[in-house]
Amino acid sequence: MGSDVRVRFAPSPTGHLHIGNVRTALLNWLFAKHSNGTFVLRIEDTDPERSKDEYIGLIYDDLRWMKLDWDEGPDVGGLYGPYRQSERFDIYRRYAKKLLDTGKAYHCYCTPDELDTMRKEALARNESANYPGTCRNLTDEQKAAFEKEGRKPVVRFRVPEGDVKFNDLVKGEIQFDTSNIGDFVIMRQEGIPMYNFAAVVDDHLMKISHVIRGDDHVSNTPRQILMFNALEVPLPQFAHIPMILGPDRQRLSKRHGATSLDEYRDNGYLAETLVNFLSLLSWSSQSGDEILSVERLIEEFDFGRVSKSAAVFNPDKLNWMNGQYIRNTETATLTKLVLPMFQQAGYDISNKERIHQIVTVLQEKVEFLEQMVGHAKIFFQDHISITDPEARAIIHKDSAQKVLWSFLRELRSIGQLDIDIFRDIMKHVQKETGIMGKDLWMPVRVALTGEIHGPELPSVISLLGKEQCEKFVQEIVGDYR
Repeated sequence: MGSDVRVRFAPSPTGHLHIGNVRTALLNWLFAKHSNGTFVLRIEDTDPERSKDEYIGLIYDDLRWMKLDWDEGPDVGGLYGPYRQSERFDIYRRYAKKLLDTGKAYHCYCTPDELDTMRKEALARNESANYPGTCRNLTDEQKAAFEKEGRKPVVRFRVPEGDVKFNDLVKGEIQFDTSNIGDFVIMRQEGIPMYNFAAVVDDHLMKISHVIRGDDHVSNTPRQILMFNALEVPLPQFAHIPMILGPDRQRLSKRHGATSLDEYRDNGYLAETLVNFLSLLSWSSQSGDEILSVERLIEEFDFGRVSKSAAVFNPDKLNWMNGQYIRNTETATLTKLVLPMFQQAGYDISNKERIHQIVTVLQEKVEFLEQMVGHAKIFFQDHISITDPEARAIIHKDSAQKVLWSFLRELRSIGQLDIDIFRDIMKHVQKETGIMGKDLWMPVRVALTGEIHGPELPSVISLLGKEQCEKFVQEIVGDYR
């Protein structure tokens, strides 16, 4: 049996979800699941220029990838639809008429030029630039005169005098003086609702019990409370979660790296990682644990542990956490995720078993799956190209040439090559040359991969095979005679 908790995530369809949107969706979803409540997806697409149907599909894809399922929404229906604001214009007009009929809203005929002049004059007098209420008390004759001029009015909300107070579940008690608000537009000339008005009507009709959103919306809340009160409908509870900052403590933006969810998905971050990581940008477990399953996040979530301070997005911590999840994910699952990346890089993926083995070797080495593409190059190259000056210097050493010639002779003397045989070969090379440690192993690594860092060498040898290893070493010793 469900509870009375109903929350909503209400994105505008203007592209892929960015990290801030996703964190908001996640906290709404966690609270709904924790409370055995309902998670509503509402599409706020009243802006025809920026809102596109294809972007709605992207939002669906992003949320589904994160496994944030919704109980009601445009695609699944529900008792309180439609769930796209562009399909609710008649509803908004009906509620605007209700406010007009009760005198809690009025038609405003001021032109954009007149409004701009009013703002400039108010600022020049060091006064508030709020709308001064020019059309607040127009007579029917004045309205008729404006309409005869061809002016089309907007609808403004009549802001009452006094204070607006509310108890925020995160920030505590917040108070606004309505003299700092001014009468605001709720319906444009074209009959299109403004954000605050449409949100209030929808939250009321969809029986939203908790409005959970970023604290950049705090300034919208008094306007919305005034409209809830004017419509004489119950208020939801509000919870404003802190914004996300970059490592430099400036608002998160492109300069800090990827900001949209699809960029993280394309780079090979796991959905489970992002759910875990984003939940910790504002909230913490009482246990202090940082690796938390979805089940634990749902069980432990409460607003009492949501921070009032801005959250800092730490890419290094995200990478560390993603690495932990990668190492604890079934290799077969990772292989399916990596295959398209390998294919795009031009690698031969026809031998799925070999790809699985490569992923097994690299699973311990990467923090996000895109890194596997670079590391896997050593398993798909036809010849070794040594471009790193440090690697070239290693191969030029006399001791390196001794190691590689000894290694090549041993390779030619065996019928097959595996990890155990490779280790025996290296013991023989050490005994024959008297060379040990880094000077023994590094020339072999460079000769077989072209690099000085990478996966464990025995695993590389096993995947390359005897023929490829012999070919590569032969090329190197031939080039450096």
